[in-house]
Formats: sequence, C-alpha cells, structure tokens
Amino acid sequence: MSAVFDPSNYSEQLDAKAERLRELLAPFDAPEPAVFDSPREHYRLRAEFRLWRENEQRHYAMFAPGDKYTPILIDDFPIASLQINDLMPRLKAAWQASQALSFKLFQVEFLTTLAGDAMITLCYHRPLDQAWEAEARQLSADLGVSIIGRSKGKRLVIGRDYAVESLEVAGRTFRYRQPEGAFTQPNGTVNQKMLDWAFEALGEREDDLLELYCGNGNFTLPLATRVRKVLATEISKTSVNAALHNLDDNGIGNVRLVRLSAEELTEALNEVRPFRRLEGIDLKSYDFGTVFVDPPRAGMDPDTCELTRRFERILYISCNPETLAANIAQLQDTHRVARCAVFDQFPYTHHMESGVLLVRR
Repeated sequence: MSAVFDPSNYSEQLDAKAERLRELLAPFDAPEPAVFDSPREHYRLRAEFRLWRENEQRHYAMFAPGDKYTPILIDDFPIASLQINDLMPRLKAAWQASQALSFKLFQVEFLTTLAGDAMITLCYHRPLDQAWEAEARQLSADLGVSIIGRSKGKRLVIGRDYAVESLEVAGRTFRYRQPEGAFTQPNGTVNQKMLDWAFEALGEREDDLLELYCGNGNFTLPLATRVRKVLATEISKTSVNAALHNLDDNGIGNVRLVRLSAEELTEALNEVRPFRRLEGIDLKSYDFGTVFVDPPRAGMDPDTCELTRRFERILYISCNPETLAANIAQLQDTHRVARCAVFDQFPYTHHMESGVLLVRR
C-alpha cells in the first residue's frame, strides 16, 4: 500500500485496509467490520523532525526509510495538525534569530491536542545554559506553548512537561495529561472514534473490568464509568503517573492502577508468585467479566493470551492486525468475534488500528 500523501485516493486506501481486516478475520466468521475514517489532512497531533543545515540555516527535515543521508526539507506538513503547521515557521524564525536557541539544535518534537494545547521539545548536542533558558522563556511566551529543552542527561522545562487533551464520550468530557516523551494516540479524531466504539462495545456492566497496557488512561477513564470497578496495569512509570493524575482530575474513584507488565499480572492471577506492588489489593474481590487489552505491535504473548481466555468478554484494540489474528486463532475454540472495526489512525500508510469484541461461545 502506498505511503504517499494523496487525499484524492483516500477512500481507496481505506477500503483496502477494511478488506485486509476482512481477509484476516474471515477464518473466524467475523461480522462485517465497522469502518471509521480519518480527516484527510491535518490529523496528526504530534510530529518529530530532524534539522538539516544548508546554506548556513537549519531546516526541518525528514528521511525516507533506510536513508539517513538524503534529507527531505520541509516547510509545512499537511498531515500534521493545523496548530503544528502554524508553529513550524514561527519556531524556525525564532531559532534563526537566536544563536542561543539554534546552536547545536538537532531535533524538534511537537505535541498538540484537540483541546488546543501544545508543547515543543528542542533537542541539543550541548549543555543548556542560562542564555538558552532566557531565550526559551521568551519563546514560550511568544508562541503560547510549553518548551522543553533536552541535552545529554538533562531536561529543562519551561511551562509544563505535559499537554492537556479533552475528549468527550457519551456526553461527558474527560481531561487527560499527555506527558512529554510518553505514548499518546497520534490521530486525535480517530482516537475519539475508538473511545466511542469501545464504550459502546463494553456496554453497561454490573461486574468488573481488567485492563492491560492502560497507558495514560486513554480508555480507562470512559470505560470505568461502565463497570463496578477496574483493575488496570501499565509498566511505564511516566504513563502510570499520568494515569493516576488523570483519574484524580476526572474524579474517577473506582480504578486501582498497578505498575505491572501483562506477564507479571498473569503470574499474580495464577498465583505463581506474589508482588509487593499488589499489596493491599485483594484480587479475589474482583468479579471480572471483561478484559480490555491494547497491546504493542507484537500482540499478546501466549501466556497473556491464555489468561484472557478465562474472561467472558475480551475487548481488544490492536495496532497490528496480523498479531491480532494470531491471538484470535489461539482463542477461537472458546471465543467468537462478536464485533470488529477498522480505525484509520495512520492514513496513507500500511499501518492500521482495529478493534474486536470476543465473547465466550
């Protein structure tokens, strides 16, 4: 599938993704997938650029896969949010006018939100000094964004080290802290559609939810309103801290979050060994009816996949349809695909996000 940005061919590339999911799920008698499209342009809320020096000036640059030596110089970036496109030339003008900002600057990262918040990370091959901090504070004020400076082993924060997002699910607005350097869903509009789909697929429940790979609580917050209580796990300290803030900021009190990997939780539930991080949590007090998983591209490892088999319902968001299909193959003797969906998080690329609801046969 072509990775060329061409809005005129958007419908064809989305149709191809939907057909790819149909083919992968055909052996499991899956229903017709719901298809959720993306804005054709200005959909990506984060962007990262290397800087390339040419004619005594630094320019935004990207490189084709496998080629680190032939830069593609960029003035605007139509797949990125309008806010990123607004900030790009203003930031470039600022570093061109300031030796303190431009000296040994080699990478720029933007993070924006649908709520209009923004954060810029500037990466340097040198220590950051007082002159840099003074210029960065002025830049932060001029652009109305948080600025983070990074050099080897050091980080200076001007403003906040997170961006704030607001998403609405079923008439309720949820606010999220999205920390610098941590994973966030890149396509905010499609993320909103994923939350709506998962919320509807879960339904109103009177039992409990187990969530693996919860990140900053992207799905946890709205799904927690559909169940009695939630046990959520995440291994990244940064994401765990953000999720705890997000739960508190949104007044959600029925979630216990523990910093365990999916593999460790499997061991805990199977009583293979105790974990100090689970002290004070009575696993036997939970009446889990549904497990929600949003694993990395590798999918669930066989043991974690086997763990999910014990649940009546498995709600699965996947960023790799091949590993999704492999996991379903492991579970198909006990579970069937009741719902499935395609979410076009990454238009004009071969990458696709999908979702399935598996229910016990």
